[in-house]
Amino acid sequence: MKAKPVIIGIIIVLCVGLGVYLFLKPHGTAYASDDEASSDENVPTVVSVQVGALQRMTLHRYVTGYGMVGPAPATSDQPAAGAQLAASSAGVVAKVYVVEGQHVEKGDVLLDLNSGSATAEYAEQEVERQKALYAQHNTSLKALQDAEAQLALLQVTTPLSGTVTRLNVKPGTAVDVSTVVAEVTDLNRLAVSSEIPASEAAELRTGEPVQVLTQPAVDTTLSFVSPAVDTNNATVRVWAALPPDSGLRPGEFISLRIVTAVHTNCLVAPEASVVTDVAGHSVVSLVKGNVAARTPVETGFRENGWVEIAGSGLKEGDSVVTVGAYGLPEKTRIQVANSSGGEAAATDSQSSQAQ
Repeated sequence: MKAKPVIIGIIIVLCVGLGVYLFLKPHGTAYASDDEASSDENVPTVVSVQVGALQRMTLHRYVTGYGMVGPAPATSDQPAAGAQLAASSAGVVAKVYVVEGQHVEKGDVLLDLNSGSATAEYAEQEVERQKALYAQHNTSLKALQDAEAQLALLQVTTPLSGTVTRLNVKPGTAVDVSTVVAEVTDLNRLAVSSEIPASEAAELRTGEPVQVLTQPAVDTTLSFVSPAVDTNNATVRVWAALPPDSGLRPGEFISLRIVTAVHTNCLVAPEASVVTDVAGHSVVSLVKGNVAARTPVETGFRENGWVEIAGSGLKEGDSVVTVGAYGLPEKTRIQVANSSGGEAAATDSQSSQAQ
């Protein structure tokens, strides 16, 4: 008899608790949560990117190197444009007739020497005396020639017209046949020489365009490609004659590039837009409306921030993702950040219409 009221009481408490729970619980909460989760899954992620346009332009392939400016070497029709001058015999410098920077003509005397057996002054007087005697038929041609040969041993003359770029002696300096007393250079005939790695030199040909990368740049053509490889450093020597108005000076160290191939009117993309996917293929993210889709491409020449590309359906003026292209999924909804251009504004307009 006592158990029955207890059971009835428990049932009443449970019913009251269930009623309170149902009364306090917001209606439709479980269903709303499921709907929100489903909605979140369907909303695509919008990625902020910057874009650029495909263009048509001319690209070049280069071999680059570093070189030194100096006198042009001798060719089949011209002598070398520079010379290091030494005395023909040992002696002491008696007179110097030039200074550095002075222009001289071929055959000009730069300095006189005194030797242990004669002075330049005496040798010059003897030449004049022999000339006068020869004119009067009072001496032989051989005697005159011997006097001139003696004077030549005691004078240093220039074999070319140019500028005295270095003078290494002064009166009283002792010299011998190995002493370089002066240097003369024709500054209108300079050249840049370079050593190119043999692995890159196979495609080099004389006559190919050369750009000396100074400010401003100097354009010329390749004059010489050595047929031999320097075994000490595995390089090939090349040189290119410089125009007379290049503004360069002997001894300058400069960088240069040799144009080995040219592709005209090729389709190019900004370098930042061409990325490599996980499979190792080159791709660009082509923008259509507010979506960027990965498109495989074949790449070619690269120059000044542009890459030659070829791919199905690509044409000049197409928009591609630049900043943000790396790691972009295969098909992604985008928002263009570089909105200063009309291209970005058009993309934003297309995005709002799609929405």
